[in-house]
Amino acid sequence: MENDIPTEGRIPLLDITIPIHWDNHAILMFGIWFVLIPAAVLFLRFGKIRPSTYGIPRGTPKWSWPELCWTVHKYSLYAAILLAVVGASFAVVLSGGFSGTLHAGFGLGTIALGVLQVVSAWFRGSHGGRKDPGADPEDRSTWGGDHFDMSAQRRWFEAYHKTAGYFTISLAIGAVASGLSQFWMGELAAAFVAIIIVAMVLAIILQGRGYNYDTYRSVYGNHPEHPFNKSRRGL
Repeated sequence: MENDIPTEGRIPLLDITIPIHWDNHAILMFGIWFVLIPAAVLFLRFGKIRPSTYGIPRGTPKWSWPELCWTVHKYSLYAAILLAVVGASFAVVLSGGFSGTLHAGFGLGTIALGVLQVVSAWFRGSHGGRKDPGADPEDRSTWGGDHFDMSAQRRWFEAYHKTAGYFTISLAIGAVASGLSQFWMGELAAAFVAIIIVAMVLAIILQGRGYNYDTYRSVYGNHPEHPFNKSRRGL
């Protein structure tokens, strides 16, 4: 219940006691997991360039479309996980440790999977392809890379990163729902429901209009001799 939640917390290193504003914690976490992260995910899923023969043009800056959706996705998630870790750490310290509540369990699981999403990105491997800065656009033998060749490392990275991402959002839903049961905020609850509905409707519309382009073909193109296109020729 709300009355059981501490209203003051001690910061050990500074040896001071300060009031705890749990509404600020709730707004921060809600903004991270249900505004920033869904926006970054939807932008990448539906913001990719329509596949062409050789995909994204060579020399496209990272902060220009069509590279922009990957850049925004990457740095938004880095920022989101950093803010989430800081926000959760303050909550644990100020409340005197891990409370063991359902909300704390969902929250810890969400943070852990979120951190692993960042860690997994470090193992995505090299890029390769015709547009790679180290490649000769006219010599296919120089285009090799984990993503272009779809090496085992790249396939397992994508299998984990995409699947774990959905599980992370599921735990975040549990964290928000259980948090609201402890500390009710009517406006936040309404925003929670509204964002879920809007995101679902938006995803259905964009999916139905065919904007969910295949990542590999969007990046590298639909040339039939590209390694991953050749391996999926019968699909």
